[in-house]
Amino acid sequence: MRKAFTLTRLQNNRFAAYMISLLFLAGSILMGISIGSLEIPVSVILRIFWHEGLGGAAGSYDPMYTNIMMNIRLPRVVLAALVGAALSLAGAAFQGLLKNPLADPYTLGVSSGASAGAVMTLFFGLQLPMIGGFTLPVISVAAALATMLAVLSFSRLIHDSMSVSTLILTGIITNSFLGALISLVIALTGDDLLPIVHWLLGSVSMRGWRYVILFLPFFLTGAVLLILNGRELNVMTYGEDKARMLGVSVQRRKIIILIAGSLLTGSAVAVSGTIGFVGLVIPHITRLIWGTDHRHLLPLSALIGAGFLVLADVVSRTLIEPVELPIGIMTALAGAPVFALILLRQHRGGKTHD
Repeated sequence: MRKAFTLTRLQNNRFAAYMISLLFLAGSILMGISIGSLEIPVSVILRIFWHEGLGGAAGSYDPMYTNIMMNIRLPRVVLAALVGAALSLAGAAFQGLLKNPLADPYTLGVSSGASAGAVMTLFFGLQLPMIGGFTLPVISVAAALATMLAVLSFSRLIHDSMSVSTLILTGIITNSFLGALISLVIALTGDDLLPIVHWLLGSVSMRGWRYVILFLPFFLTGAVLLILNGRELNVMTYGEDKARMLGVSVQRRKIIILIAGSLLTGSAVAVSGTIGFVGLVIPHITRLIWGTDHRHLLPLSALIGAGFLVLADVVSRTLIEPVELPIGIMTALAGAPVFALILLRQHRGGKTHD
């Protein structure tokens, strides 16, 4: 009883929730910049931020630190944070919309669509005019959105009201088909297999500021759309009929949330490859600690997901230095046991209540 009372008080303290989440993200970013083959002291990081970012007086430190921080580590950390936030936001939204705790950004086949677009780009060596090196992320985002539109259209053909169960089943079919297509391309690749496999395993290495700039508009658009629909997500968790009675345009909101989540997922996959478990586990942890109100669950999931992926990237590049592990492997190794513990806890909780 006392534990439940403490948890309820914690969930009601929104100020504490945001402060703790922001401090976690800030600490993760400092660790991501500081830790590496050459360690940068936190005091130096703060002086560089003061000078380079805020225009303050230059401090006394080695100029090499500035180059490493501003051109190598900071863009990598920022991209990891944005990708983690995007996947967590999309996962929280999909879980709320589909009323399915196992839903995540990959449930509806969007990630597979983005992955298929990227694999085809790598396999055929595509280069679109005018955009050059941005061909892969642009095609990946386009493939993700095309996949989402295909899922929505097929769901409408099967069921006029585009029910949740129909969407999930359609997503499973789409995932299976696109997964088989990706496997076929990998089988035909031959000796040039390594770049495709490395991209599919996920990484934010050697991306630079241009990938951050490319990803940022997609992230901001998807994030704003989802956060603005937090109240509607709360209402829809009680059922579509009740939501309609309360004046929510269910079909319109569904489409907005699905497209916004797909935009976040597709663009994240486009710039970082396939990174699993973030969109599945982080919303669960956030919901357990801070409650189920989507008006706060969505932004808090984004903050915690951002910090988590930055830490996962730190571990992936320092665990067996100088070899760098794909970040997707680290999130799977960390996420699978955590998710198993969450399921076990919920199962035991259910038995207790029975």
